[in-house]
Amino acid sequence: MTPQEEEAEYLENQAKQIQAAQANMGVQQAQQQQQAVAMRQEDVSMVKDQLDLSEELERINNLLRGNVIREVDGVATWVAPSDPEMEVLSEYGIHLIMNTITFYINKNTLLSNYDEQTINDKMEDFAGDLADTIFMEYEKVFQYPSPEQVEAKLLERLTRKQKEQISTNKLMGEPSDEKQIWKNLVLEINPTVEKLKIKEQLIKNKLKRFMLLIRVVQDAVHSTYLRAWKGQERTTLRQHIHISESRGGNQYQQPSQPSRINPLNFFRPK
Repeated sequence: MTPQEEEAEYLENQAKQIQAAQANMGVQQAQQQQQAVAMRQEDVSMVKDQLDLSEELERINNLLRGNVIREVDGVATWVAPSDPEMEVLSEYGIHLIMNTITFYINKNTLLSNYDEQTINDKMEDFAGDLADTIFMEYEKVFQYPSPEQVEAKLLERLTRKQKEQISTNKLMGEPSDEKQIWKNLVLEINPTVEKLKIKEQLIKNKLKRFMLLIRVVQDAVHSTYLRAWKGQERTTLRQHIHISESRGGNQYQQPSQPSRINPLNFFRPK
């Protein structure tokens, strides 16, 4: 092969390598752009998740209803309580509390900037006003027992007393007539008065949870305010975005320039 042919072959190989390198750089640039888009989407998703409090509000709503988590078809699901006494609040009471805390548990609060004294003052006002409102409207806020629930509770008490009487007769070696014992128990009480007493007791049991209810709602709002202490929430978001931009910026560095050495010089006579 003559020197001219070798030179031509070399140039052809160099041209192919340059084309391949350019094509490869195009693929790399496309991959870098895809990675950058994915990073931006990840950042947007992270910010949205961090500021989205809908899941927390849903959890509070279920807890106020007395709902519990049960596994249904292998999936954890909120379900109504089996014990009606766990239903402390009425629909009005649940709506009142949820409507109130939604004004506080939101992204506007998270992205605010409060000092400790301001947070304490706001929480004092909030807790006091909420407690006063619930106290003044307790007849509408708390769930009153239905006539069916009161009757079921009365039957439960009579059944328990019947079993206790049968157990006592058995210890004393005396026979027991369940129907007669039941009849005697019913004759000993005034059903109307007894039902009224049961209803009042059930209501008192729910009113006993007043302070605990105020405490947990207050803590939920307080936790939201603490995330806004000295603007920490928005500061954290800005830092994360800055780091992401810095990391993503490194991916757009210009590719190294091809060598300016002329390969023909290797064939020039010295």
